[in-house]
Amino acid sequence: MMNKFLRYQFEQYYSRTKLFPPERFSRREYGFIPFGEKQMMCRHIAFKTVSEYRAYLMNHAPAHAYYSSAFYQFPDAKHTDEKGWMGAELIFDFDSDHIENVSELTYEEQLERVKWECIKLVDSFLLGDFGFDEKDIALYFSGGRGYHCHVTNPRVLSLGSNERREIVDYILGNGLDEKRIFRRRAVSQKGRWTKERLEMPRPDEPGWSGRIARAIIELIDKIKAMGTEEALEYLKSFPGISQQGAVQFLEALTQERVERIKQGLLDQSPAIRKFFLKEAIRRSSLTSGICRADEPVTTDIKRLIRLPNSLHGKTGLKVVRVEIDELKDFNPLREALAFGRDPIKVNFIEPLKICMGEEKFNMDKGPNVVPEYLAVFAVARRIATPLNQF
Repeated sequence: MMNKFLRYQFEQYYSRTKLFPPERFSRREYGFIPFGEKQMMCRHIAFKTVSEYRAYLMNHAPAHAYYSSAFYQFPDAKHTDEKGWMGAELIFDFDSDHIENVSELTYEEQLERVKWECIKLVDSFLLGDFGFDEKDIALYFSGGRGYHCHVTNPRVLSLGSNERREIVDYILGNGLDEKRIFRRRAVSQKGRWTKERLEMPRPDEPGWSGRIARAIIELIDKIKAMGTEEALEYLKSFPGISQQGAVQFLEALTQERVERIKQGLLDQSPAIRKFFLKEAIRRSSLTSGICRADEPVTTDIKRLIRLPNSLHGKTGLKVVRVEIDELKDFNPLREALAFGRDPIKVNFIEPLKICMGEEKFNMDKGPNVVPEYLAVFAVARRIATPLNQF
């Protein structure tokens, strides 16, 4: 009954919505998963005209729709090695599956945390370090629990998996060499070069050097702004730091040492130096413990990704294009709604508390009449069942 309800709703959406295919759509491979238990993906599909593309979605109303990040000479060939690969967009996939302790967060909290990691990728790395233009980047809410970032600059289209792996390694900070980040400078005492001093980069330096310096200063300010007990608990949250280690660390981080670090001097205790280096890299990369990009997606040159403006079968939300300057304020539970406010009666299997479509809902278990967009969302999430003719 759930699938019948969702199939009907999806048919209505695809019938009334004038969908436009992605760029170079005739060179893409498409794949679709229908509604039903354990349905397999139907792929190796290609479209020659926009009307053919629209007709397929209207007639099949799939639960999930995908298209290839790659371009092919023969996208409907049944074997990948026969398709004639012509290039592929560079894709970054952020999903709440990659959030630590995701079960402790609400759906809304998951979406917000994932969004900020996507913002970090775009601002700090793609626009910053790599120097791409905003027109080279296309951002999409995935319709589910995250965001997709497409880099379409011609320079990346021909990159193979190994080159894409190098990009991933750079963004994740894999293999960063401390000796390349921190400079060792000899200093003199009484006219003799007797001591070596470790200096960190300036915060305004480009690339990883400045990024690490900014992260170290931010981390210091955060710790020093806390009370003793709060700071101890915060330090113990990091891997490998015990209660005793946290106490020793806090005692070593005197105000004098803080000032020296902010002046760029890291010749402190080995424990302090190691901690700040490790955490600066972790906080600056996309391995921050909040969320990280799905590495296999980025390195895959033949990946299928969510089709823009299609519906997600597990939420009923749209895959929506988001402009870079609008991402910070983007709310998918408002901007990605595909259905209206017609009342629909559903039976909630479990309680649901959510803000959706500018309205707050606090639903108890049992029968309830709710707006269509919430009914579709709840049924797709398997927390409600339809009570109408379905």
